[in-house]
Amino acid sequence: MSTVDEAPGGVRAPVPAAGERSLRDLFSVRRYGLQAGTVAMALALWTLFTTGASETWLHFEIYSSLMSTVPLTGIIALSLTIVVIAREIDLSFGSVMAVGAWVFVATGQPEIGLIAALAAGLGVGLLNGIIVVRFGIPSLVATIGTWFFWAGIVLYGTGGKGAGTDFASGFVTKLVAGRAFWGYIPAEFIWMVGIAIVLWVLLNRHRFGAHVYLVGDNEQSARMMGVRTDRVRVAVFALVGTSAAFAGIASTLESNYFWPTVGSGAMLPTIAAVFLGGTSIFGGRGTIFGTVVGAFVIGAIEPGIVSLGWTGLLTQVIYGAVIVVALIMQAFVMQRVKR
Repeated sequence: MSTVDEAPGGVRAPVPAAGERSLRDLFSVRRYGLQAGTVAMALALWTLFTTGASETWLHFEIYSSLMSTVPLTGIIALSLTIVVIAREIDLSFGSVMAVGAWVFVATGQPEIGLIAALAAGLGVGLLNGIIVVRFGIPSLVATIGTWFFWAGIVLYGTGGKGAGTDFASGFVTKLVAGRAFWGYIPAEFIWMVGIAIVLWVLLNRHRFGAHVYLVGDNEQSARMMGVRTDRVRVAVFALVGTSAAFAGIASTLESNYFWPTVGSGAMLPTIAAVFLGGTSIFGGRGTIFGTVVGAFVIGAIEPGIVSLGWTGLLTQVIYGAVIVVALIMQAFVMQRVKR
C-alpha cells in the first residue's frame, strides 16, 4: 500500500509504504551492488585458486595463514573505511604502525607498553584530525606529511636498528598474536572479527555512525542538522591511529622482532581492501562487511599467484588492476543511483 507525499512545487507523488521500501532496499542492486561485486570477485578468485592449485586451497593451512596475515592490514582497513565514508583519507597509518611498535618495545614492559602504544596511536590520530579540521588542510596532503614525519621520527629515534621482543612472551603475546581453539585460530583474526562487529554496530546502530554517513554525504547539510562535524572528523582519524598502533604491535609480535620500517608496505593492500570492499571514494557510502571481504581478497592474491606457479612480480600489477576495477564499479553504481 502506497501513500502520497508532496514534492517541491506542489506535485504529489506516490511514496512506497514502509514495508515496500524496506523490501526494495533489501534487494536493491544500487545499494548493495558494490558489495555484491566484491563477493563475486572473491568467489571467482577462490574458484580459480582451488581449480588451479587444489592441493593448497583445499586444505586448512592456507586459511590459517591468511587469518594471521590479513588482519595486520585488515584491522586498519576497517577503521579507514569509516574515514573514507566521512569523505576524508588517512595515509599516515603505515608510520603510525611503526610508532606503536616502537613505543611498545621501548617500554620494556609488555602490559604498560601495550597501553602506551595504543595511547600513542590515539594521540597521532587526534593530531591528524586537528591538523585537518582546525587548519583546513586537505587530509590527503596533511597525512602524507605526517606519514613522512612519524616515519622519520621512528628511524631517527631507533638509529635505524631493530630489536627483539622476547620480553613480551606471555600474556600480551597470547592476547594479541597467540592462537585459540586448540591452536588453529590466530588471535589477530579474532581481534579483526571483534573490531568488525563493533564498528558495524557503531556505523549501523549508533548515532555516531549516522553522523559519519551524513558528514560524508553532505557536510553542510549535516552541520545544519546539528551534527558536530568537526568532532566526527577528528574522531574518525583517532580510530585509524589507534587501530594502526595495534596492528603495529601485532605485526611485531607475529615476527617476534621490531623493525623500524614496520608498516612501510601496508598502504597498498589496506587502501585496496577499502575500495575493493565498496567504500566510495566520494564519501557517504561503504560497509564493514565489504571491507572484510575486500581485505581477504587482497590478502589471497599473492599466495594465490604463487600457488598457481605464476611469478610474484605480477602481485602489484594485480593489486593496481583490482583498485582500478573497484573504482570503475563505484563510478558505474553512482551513475545508476543518479538516474
